[in-house]
Parts: sequence; C-alpha cells; structure tokens
Amino acid sequence: MFKIAVIGTGYVGLVAGTCFAETGNHVICVDVDEEKVKKLSSGIMTIFEPGLEVLFKRNLREERLRFTTDLKIAVEQSELIFLALPTPPSEDGSADLKYVISAAKEIGKLLNGYKIIVNKSTVPVGTAEKVRDAVAEYAKHEFDVVSNPEFLREGVAVDDFLKPERVVIGSSSPKATELMKQLYEPFVRQGNPILVMDERSAELTKYAANAMLALKISFMNEVANLCERVGANVDMVRRGIGTDSRIGKQFLYAGVGYGGSCFPKDVQALIKTSEEYHYDFKILKSVEAVNHAQKHTIIKKMEAYFGGSEKLKGKRFALWGLSFKPNTDDIREAPSLVVIEELLKRGASLAAFDPEAIENVRKLYNGKIIFTASQYDALVDADALIIVTEWNEFRNPDFNKIKRTLKEPLIFDGRNVYDIEKMKQLGFKYFSIGRPVVS
Repeated sequence: MFKIAVIGTGYVGLVAGTCFAETGNHVICVDVDEEKVKKLSSGIMTIFEPGLEVLFKRNLREERLRFTTDLKIAVEQSELIFLALPTPPSEDGSADLKYVISAAKEIGKLLNGYKIIVNKSTVPVGTAEKVRDAVAEYAKHEFDVVSNPEFLREGVAVDDFLKPERVVIGSSSPKATELMKQLYEPFVRQGNPILVMDERSAELTKYAANAMLALKISFMNEVANLCERVGANVDMVRRGIGTDSRIGKQFLYAGVGYGGSCFPKDVQALIKTSEEYHYDFKILKSVEAVNHAQKHTIIKKMEAYFGGSEKLKGKRFALWGLSFKPNTDDIREAPSLVVIEELLKRGASLAAFDPEAIENVRKLYNGKIIFTASQYDALVDADALIIVTEWNEFRNPDFNKIKRTLKEPLIFDGRNVYDIEKMKQLGFKYFSIGRPVVS
C-alpha cells in the first residue's frame, strides 16, 4: 500500500487518483478550486467518464480516496506525488508549464522527507529536469523526479488505466524506479510490459504516440477526399488496408477531423519542440493542416448542395453530436464547434443535441443556438440533419421519424455512421465523407 498525492483533479488526475485507490492505495487529491473539492468530497462527479463513478464512490466511502485544497497536508502525508496539472498550449503552440513549475516549487518548500515526484501530465522533453530544478530550489530533503506519461482514451479511460497495454517509467533513479514498478505491478498482472527508460525518452514517447495516431487519422481523411474525386469508397479502402497487420485497423475511419485535449495540443507541442531544436517536422505540420481543413468539410458539402455560402442564410439545421468523440462530455477542439461557428457566420440557425456535452457547449453559445432534450426534437423545422459525433444512440435511429420531421430527407454525416445502400433504399439524400453521394 502506497500513500499517494495527486495534484490536480481534472480528467487525468481524477481517473488516476481513483484507480490508484482501487488497488488499495491511500490517495489524497489536491485542487485549488474549493467548489470542485467540496463536490468531490461529497461524492459528486465533476467529469463524465463511463465506469468511473462506481469506483470513485466506492473508494470515497472506504476512505481510500479523499480531496483537499491543502497542498501541505497532501505532500507531508504522501510518498509519491503525481502532478496531473493542465499544460495548455501557448499562443505559439508550445505547452505552458506554469502550473507544473509553480506546483513543483511549492512542493519543494513542503518536503518533509524523501518523495518521488511524478510528472503524469503530458509535458515537453526536458520538463523532468525543469521540475527537478524547481523543487531543488527550496527542498531540504532528498527527492526524485519521474516521468510517467498517461495513455488514457476518453470514454474508456478506466479500462486503460486498470489494464494498460504498457506502463512507461522515465527515471534515472534505481530507488524511484523500483517503487514505481511496485506501484504498477497490480495493473500488469496479465503480462503487459513496464518499460523503463530515461526521462526524456518517456516524455517524447507520449508525444510520439499521439502524433502517430493523429497522422493515421489525417492520412485517412486525405484518402477519403481523394476517394470522392476518383469515385472510390473509403470504407472499402479502409478494409483493404486495415487487414494488413503492419497497418492495423484502428484510427482509419474517415471523418471531420480529430479534436479533444490530446491530439491537437500534442501535435502542436511536438512541432514547437522540433522548432526549438532546429528541426522542421514537415509531416506533423501537414497533419495539423489537414485536420484544420477537414473540420470545414461538412460546410463545403452544404454550400455545394444549397448553391453557395449565401444560400445558408435563414436555413435551420439539426446538429447531432457536440463532444469531440462519443462517451465523453469533452468539447475541447471539437469539430462541432467549427460547424457551429461557420454556420452562424453564414446566418443559419441551429438546434443541437448531445447525450453529455450540452452544458459545456451552452457556456459558449447560450442564446445563440437551441439545445434540445432529445435527438428528434432537434429535427423540428430543420432543413437538414448534420451528424458530427458518432454516439451509439445515433446509429439505429427511427429513420421514418427523421424523414417525417425534417423539411426534406437530407443528412450530412461527418462520421459515416450509416450504410449508403440503406440510405438509398430509405429515400434519403445522404452526404458522407469519402463515399458516394446518395441523392
């Protein structure tokens, strides 16, 4: 049993703290937001993540998990201190480390014995050294700094944490490495590896992994755009290449681009790191450019159908899906926000539905678009349906009800949710990504 402090109760911090408690450790989570700490201490979740609430409430009830605003208590009562703080992109795309470094300095002042300070946040190469320097500025006790990047996918983060494909530990300290291996041993009983490496390699591993996945997405979106030009079907192409074991089936689905808290930020940060070391990372710059353009794909299809940008003025559209992906309420860098912004600029109106993300979008567009209680309510008086997020409840809707409610049976599908032959049989005009148009 370890005594653990997790600094930051955002997405990574809350998942990590809860899952560490689930394996019998005593965890103190720290946040400067008093209202958030009050809610969490009372058993009220502050993020949506499938499967997390049950573990959260159980460990809170069994007193293995607690929350505080008092960093001093957390540091003094813990052996391992995980930094799960935001590293938002600066204007130039680099990761802003002000929260991480500030916390490191405060921890240095509070050390009351040997501690392992773990960077759990996604941070640029060299951050472990910066954290070490920041702590050392004030520390009067021995400590080690470890890089331990997270590889959590929103929507399945609990499984990812409890059953990781691999655990990466970046450390130059044998003592810290051994303790970290003991901490993670319960999570890898099925034989998945704990990979020990230097801190800089661990930091770069996280960025490289996300950049590679972003690359696959942007590549397939480019293939989809080519499919439309040559009359091919991206679904067929995806199956043709996805069965090649060297390529794999994952992240080959065409759509309106990636979003979320990781891929956009990490691609930008890796580009910035490359520039700092005088390397022109051409492929990643292209990945980012393709993704930016892809988020406007639906708008271009709508303009082509209705006869130009000015023809969208006065139109009303139903929008299904606001979160950047299913099974989360996260709207950071979500393609839906680009669709909303571009349609509002053109004078269109929108009625939107999402199972989880409405309140987050309402904060940005309250009074500017309509939010509905059900997916079908959004269709009323709409000139077309736009699908931006592939939630499961959108996959088998009442198509007859959709046809009856829309002004015309017209769908712009940014996630290729429906079979084009079925849409043809049902009598829809159906525009998707990289597939033949049904009209």
